[in-house]
Amino acid sequence: MTEIAHTLEGAGFTAFLPHKDGFVFADVYREFLRAGYEDAESSRMIQRAIFCLDTYEVIAGCDGLVLNMNGRVPDEGAVAEAAMAWMANKTIVLYKSDSRSVIRGNDNPLVAGLGNFVKVSTIPEIAYAFTQLFRSRRVAASPTLSRAVRDVVGPGRRLSKALVNCKSPADIVPVIVSFTRPRSRAD
Repeated sequence: MTEIAHTLEGAGFTAFLPHKDGFVFADVYREFLRAGYEDAESSRMIQRAIFCLDTYEVIAGCDGLVLNMNGRVPDEGAVAEAAMAWMANKTIVLYKSDSRSVIRGNDNPLVAGLGNFVKVSTIPEIAYAFTQLFRSRRVAASPTLSRAVRDVVGPGRRLSKALVNCKSPADIVPVIVSFTRPRSRAD
């Protein structure tokens, strides 16, 4: 994924790579425990933050998405992100450089259909595909989001902006707490 992001950036695109531009669960989780938060509450807040951040980046923060389909089945998080992107009318490039599959040499049609059943098999082809797809694509109106999605995208947008100032996993803890911890009535 890092090589894909570098290739896209080299072609003039801006790439969001969750483990580089967001945060890594295990790193932040350790900091939550050091700060005295309970295991279950720490996990819940971090998972909520990841969901909000990734949903924002897919729904409102990007114009397109690369779905890495390598493996017998693609990563379930990547499939969820691709489905969100497809529903938000984003450009999706399917990337698969191996031959493993579930269905007689084919990938699941519900996943492959997200990219119009067209796959690229080399990383340089990803940047080329985006260039071609964006050149021929009409700018679509922003999708109308349900209240439930808006309730996730809003905090994700604020979290994305706040993370820019975080220099370490310890800096991320208060940011996540401010977005995910229920307020008491005294607050």
